[in-house]
Amino acid sequence: MKPKLLVVAPTTDAMTSRLGKAFEMIPLSATDGEDALLAAHGDRIVAVLTDGHLGLAPNLMAQLPNLAVIAANGVGYDAIDVGAAADQGVVVTHTPDVLNDEVANCAILLWMATARRLVPNDAYVRAGRWPIEGNTGLTDPIQNRTVGIVGYGRIGQTIARRAAAFDAEILYHARSAKDAPGEFCPDLVEMAARSDVLIVITPGGPATRHLINVDVLAALGPQGILVNIARGSVVDEAALIAALTDGTLGGAGLDVFENEPQVPAALIAMDNVVLTPHIGSATTATRAAMGALVCDNLLSYLEHGTVLTPVPEHSDLKPRPIGESV
Repeated sequence: MKPKLLVVAPTTDAMTSRLGKAFEMIPLSATDGEDALLAAHGDRIVAVLTDGHLGLAPNLMAQLPNLAVIAANGVGYDAIDVGAAADQGVVVTHTPDVLNDEVANCAILLWMATARRLVPNDAYVRAGRWPIEGNTGLTDPIQNRTVGIVGYGRIGQTIARRAAAFDAEILYHARSAKDAPGEFCPDLVEMAARSDVLIVITPGGPATRHLINVDVLAALGPQGILVNIARGSVVDEAALIAALTDGTLGGAGLDVFENEPQVPAALIAMDNVVLTPHIGSATTATRAAMGALVCDNLLSYLEHGTVLTPVPEHSDLKPRPIGESV
């Protein structure tokens, strides 16, 4: 019999075709609750396919005695308790690198659309106001800006290379200095005060919850632009709305939100904010590459007993062999 793969997140036809040859795929959405799932399949589930938002509930993980691998479709994995997984001998994988370019491109897109007021200018033309009311007002430049990047991993450094094409001065805030271009700024508030644009690409989770708070937003200032391409939890959304409302902050480009897919009505009503529905990596080629890497990790486990891209916390953790219980 094929080993069983619990499918928590959506899959593409290409993923289903590859994985279905090696696994019996059990969609979580098709089961009649957790108890029925465990009774019918629990002791033969060796792998889980999920993403960084849906994750895997710790109580469910603990009841899968033969679980060896959790494959997250995405670079983020904050909804997966990697510590509990390691304690259970379960390796967590993700899909780094293959989405760097498009997420970085989306960050630059949000910055430029916000700075040049693309959305309200588009609406102005569509409403027929241009021939009647004349040209709209002037906007902030893109060239020669100071860009602060919060989080300086693979994607953050890709964003820096994109911004450098516009002669930007690059500052970055991370846990430690990197061997990469840009000035390391250990004090986030100080970096925000020096920045024209603050781009957030740090991982989510408890350690970074509301890292972008009222002090950071005030330091960024009334001409500053915040771009969040990371996780909604990293920005204090209430503080952001207040800063945009009273003019403490100039504008924002947001791809992520605290309670997705719900977006506060206050943000929707603002014309100095650009909103996108978490599309950072959402191109056909990138999503195909992400899905292929998820499959590669799961099939590598079956064929070789190893995975290709474990999360950093699990870089030295080897999956248990099939059939070896907790």
